[in-house]
Parts: sequence; C-alpha cells; structure tokens
Amino acid sequence: MAEQSKRLTPFGVLIIHGFTATLDSVNALYMPLKELGIPVRMPLLAGHGASSPEALRGVTWEAWMLDADQAFHALCQEAERVIVIGHSMGALLALNLAVRHPIQVDSLVLVAPALKLVSLLAPGRPLHFAAPLVSRIIKKWELKRDEVDMRNEGRTLHYPWVPTDAIVSFFELIEKSVLLLGKVNVPVFVLHNRRESTVLPESATILCDSIATEPSEKSILWLEQSEHQTFCDCEREKAVSAIVDYVSGRIARKSLAV
Repeated sequence: MAEQSKRLTPFGVLIIHGFTATLDSVNALYMPLKELGIPVRMPLLAGHGASSPEALRGVTWEAWMLDADQAFHALCQEAERVIVIGHSMGALLALNLAVRHPIQVDSLVLVAPALKLVSLLAPGRPLHFAAPLVSRIIKKWELKRDEVDMRNEGRTLHYPWVPTDAIVSFFELIEKSVLLLGKVNVPVFVLHNRRESTVLPESATILCDSIATEPSEKSILWLEQSEHQTFCDCEREKAVSAIVDYVSGRIARKSLAV
C-alpha cells in the first residue's frame, strides 16, 4: 500500500527580507510566528548575507525572485495556503508571488513596501533618467549608517555599501512591480513608517489605492517613530505584535469557515 501523503497544515508563512539586508533584519518575526504552530520559512536572497557586498555584484532581480519562488514552493509542500510577509524589496517580491500564485497566496503583509524611494535616482523620481549613466561611472554606492545600526551593534542588518549594478536591477524590480499592482487581489496588510528616510510614506497609499483587493481587505498601520529597519527599531514590538495578530486572524477565519 502506498504511503499516505503528508497532511498539509492550513497555513504557512514566508518572510522575505529587503535589498542589501540580512536575516537579522527580519528575525524578530520568526519565533513569534512559529509559536502559532505553523511552518515558517525565511530565505536568504542571492548575494545577501555574505562577508562582502561584492557578492551582490552582477546579481539581478530575477535571482531574488527565483529564491522567493523556490522558498514559496517548498512551503507549499507543508501548507495549503501561504501568508507572505515582505519587508521593503521583499514586499515587491511578495506582490509578484501574489500575482504568480493567486490560489496558494492567502494574503500579504507588506512592511515599508519599496514602491517609491527617497533616492532621486529611483523610479518615479526626478533623476531616474540618469541612473544608468551613474551606474556606469560609479561602481560602488555607500549606504548610510543610522541610529538603528548603532543600537544594533553586533548584528549586521545590511551591507555598508552596494554594487551599483545591483541597485539598477532593484530599480527594474520596482518598475515591474508597479505594473502588477492592478492584478493583486488578495487581502493586504501594510505597515509603514511615517518618518523614515529610505522609502517614501506615500508608497503605502499608492499601493492600497492601486491594488484590486476589496477595500475591506486592505489596511495600513502607521508607525510614527521608526526608521527603515522596522523590526530592529524602537517600535519593533508593536510591529511584530500587529503582524502576529493579523496572521492569527487569518488562521481564525479559516477555522470558522470550516
């Protein structure tokens, strides 16, 4: 008699970190979500988490998308539906997964979704036309060190610099993700920081105004004091608690529907 296939859990959670970041930047979510009794996966994207940012040179958004997709499919071997949590660039990958896999993706939690950046060279900003030229002249882009980095001494939250060709590919991902927004129709919970200096706060409203999700199934929670590294900053407990509550609510809705 053939061995019975493994019983799937109703839900799993996929956590996707941001551009230049490490798993330390989102690790605060891992155990609180595991304690809900569901499988949780947290992939390290190509070129990230290495001893040198040189690992990102030549790496494109397609490689990050492939890593997210593979982690998603692996999680689908354990869970019927997946709640995808993405931070910054990870939120863009989450949006792409929702369009690619509308049946398996239950909902999205998007934290500081990187649709519109503070950088004037980014898509939708005044100097974006110059980004290709800048990338040919400048091969290494220094990243700012802020108070969050100083408060998290001993942990590496992101690279200190980044190859500019990787930045250009990140910009391509932003442009492609913006074009997909109207195809996203799963429930979405957005967390955004009003005062951060990496992703413009209007990204959250652009997102909610553009996706096809029913109004009752999309919401924004604003954090008032955090910088970009939401899960390592002063409001991390509030952010983690809000996400755990949201995931618990999705699980509860499924239980009531059965």
